[in-house]
Amino acid sequence: MTADFRATSPPRSPALPPHRPLPGYYARGQNKSGFLKDIFDRTACDYERVERVMALGTGRWYRRQALLRAGLNAGMNVLDVAAGTGMVAREAVTIVGNSGRVIGLDPSGGMLAELLGHLSIPVLRGTGERLPFADASFDFLSMGYALRHLSDVSAALREFRRVLRPGGTVCLLEITAPQGKIGRAMLRGYLRGLVPCLTRLAARNADSHRLWQYYWETIDACIPPARVLDAMRDAGFDAAQRHAELGVFSEYTGRRK
Repeated sequence: MTADFRATSPPRSPALPPHRPLPGYYARGQNKSGFLKDIFDRTACDYERVERVMALGTGRWYRRQALLRAGLNAGMNVLDVAAGTGMVAREAVTIVGNSGRVIGLDPSGGMLAELLGHLSIPVLRGTGERLPFADASFDFLSMGYALRHLSDVSAALREFRRVLRPGGTVCLLEITAPQGKIGRAMLRGYLRGLVPCLTRLAARNADSHRLWQYYWETIDACIPPARVLDAMRDAGFDAAQRHAELGVFSEYTGRRK
């Protein structure tokens, strides 16, 4: 049963979209969730193959290190939001061990089917803005590279705080475009140009290259790190901070007060 969180969440703040509408992919802002569900369902079979190409084989190592930096330990009860094919959840399982538990949540049935093909954990379909869990259910909440896919960052952060126990940790992994023109142009050329081209060669679904083009558009348009940190504080997270690797890989962490 979904808990009523009105009494335990901070006061509501205005909706905070992670980026402006992108009409080249969906006609109106309210169609974003439908577009994402459809394209993730169709491209789930290619997702990990393309990700390995994009990350040059370092993705698994990096995710594990990021979770450890955020304080994930053995025995913790973890919710992985926007779990996708389970790339973050897989590393969390190895860290928490048999004494812990990891639950995956994602709106895409196709992605969850891929996850269950190689990882035996409980999964549910749902969105970050409305989590189907009781208050104070988890010690740790992770979300990998999906902040840009939310419809309302503020609403999701309120939900993340609600389901965390006091002192619990949130860890949000994201790709952030560099501020400098040269760095931004290099990342654009890689994510908007090279990766989609490689995807055409490696993918089985014709929509996979479009998904990775869309990735760059959302990265380019995403709200800046300072705004993400402000939203975390507004949602009731203490010690909100950003750690950046190579100036591109952002790790946002905070603790529930």
